[in-house]
Amino acid sequence: MFKRWLLALLARVGLIVLGLCCCLSLFYLLACKPTSRASQQSLLWSGGATSKEGYMALLQEREDSHRHYINSLTKQIAQLKEALQERTQQLQESLEKAKTRGILPQGLESLHKTPTQTDLKDFLRSQLNQAEVISGVQLPSEYAVIPFETFTLRRVYQLETGLTRHPEERPVRRDHRDELISTVETALHVLNGPQQHTDNTRRKRAYSPSDFIEGMTRTVRDRGTVYELTFKGDGPRGFTQLVLFRPFGPVMKVTSESVDTRSMLINIIVPLSKRPDTFRQFINNFREVCIQQDGRVHLTVVYFGRDQIDQVKAMLDQTTRETRFRSFTLIQLNEEFSRGRGLDVGARAWRHSQNVLLFFCDVDIHFTADFLTSCRLNAEPGKKVYYPVLFSQYNPSIIYSNQTLLPSVQQQLVMRKDTGFWRDFGFGMTCQYRSDFLNIGGFDRNIKGWGLEDVHLYRKYLHSKLMVIRCPSRGLFHLWHEKNCADELPPDKYKMCMQTKAMSEASHGQLGELLFKREIEVHLSSQKQKNRGT
Repeated sequence: MFKRWLLALLARVGLIVLGLCCCLSLFYLLACKPTSRASQQSLLWSGGATSKEGYMALLQEREDSHRHYINSLTKQIAQLKEALQERTQQLQESLEKAKTRGILPQGLESLHKTPTQTDLKDFLRSQLNQAEVISGVQLPSEYAVIPFETFTLRRVYQLETGLTRHPEERPVRRDHRDELISTVETALHVLNGPQQHTDNTRRKRAYSPSDFIEGMTRTVRDRGTVYELTFKGDGPRGFTQLVLFRPFGPVMKVTSESVDTRSMLINIIVPLSKRPDTFRQFINNFREVCIQQDGRVHLTVVYFGRDQIDQVKAMLDQTTRETRFRSFTLIQLNEEFSRGRGLDVGARAWRHSQNVLLFFCDVDIHFTADFLTSCRLNAEPGKKVYYPVLFSQYNPSIIYSNQTLLPSVQQQLVMRKDTGFWRDFGFGMTCQYRSDFLNIGGFDRNIKGWGLEDVHLYRKYLHSKLMVIRCPSRGLFHLWHEKNCADELPPDKYKMCMQTKAMSEASHGQLGELLFKREIEVHLSSQKQKNRGT
């Protein structure tokens, strides 16, 4: 009987254990059931925990998506290659027919072979080498020079004024503005790139558009467009210059260098004969710009004759007493006035060892500190000379004839078509190093009086391999003064003098008003009478 009770107990315990095992198995299956794809993605994006299998499934899905996208791009590239090959084949057949008929244009022989990337690079490099970018080229005359345009972030100063006759492009054409802005952005990308300033261990700062000072650009029609950009450098006397070239395609970096102008002294040479009032106006500008702002100049005055030279000496002595500036040289010549002779004597009179930068200047010129910076940046010994185009002022008594008092000189320095013009026919104001001036042969000493000596020197540089930088300067002005053409001048010089005198008086429209002043007054009078009658 005990056995029966034991067996029954064991059977009940076994059934209970079996039931517990079934329940545990059911709970295990429910707990380990894999989650759906949507729940996996929601857990993943919400940052929740998920299983390894879920991550692997999601990665597999994305990999499949990327593979399909790559396959699609590969098909598109293949289609483009087929289309390009078809067009290339058509071009080759056309060139072959043209060559067979003997009508293949000159310069297209290189297209007869299948182009490669190396050929493209060689072509762009040849465009750069043939353009006047790295070095100057020999030119037949002054008419072959392609001048630069000067531009800032807001203005473009141009010689080709077109129908508007504005010395600055106003407003700047959208295509022109986009081109220049794109060039400045490219320059900033180069300056802030990892390969810029490789000689320095670290770049001191990042360049921004506010660091851009001024640029020059010109387009050689069969080569490309050159851009010379100037940025602020490290310190008030430091600058960074970039030369970029667009060979009718992407812009190429040519050079990038830091320019330190702190030690660049400018010797300003002024030939003079009498005219003490004009020299007083010049010395006031010199004191403000050269002494107070710049401080790295030397003034050489070459005076012809003895009449009124005491007044010139007194003004120089007064400047020395009041400013403690002593970097003057006064040379007196007992000769008839000759501008070329005076500049030549002043250049050769330099006795210091360094190769000084010369600025040939006239006494009726007004310049700014920005111009002195341009003078330093655009002249380089043995490489380039700077021939700026100055803005010539019209007769203030005509321009401001409707005003009781004439504005001050500073107020008159406004660049508008009714206040002046770009003196693109003048080559007298120039910045060049003394070594280049002496090597080129200097001025023609046989020329006496006024005119032509600057043109002869300019042509010498054009015929050399030095680069001539010719562009309008926004900081260089020719102040109007009464011009007297001497009767003893030869016919060619007298004619040139009279042409200059006529151009310097007033604009075309203003001269027309003076010429037809009587007719205009009669017309206005008749109009008043008609108005009264009505």
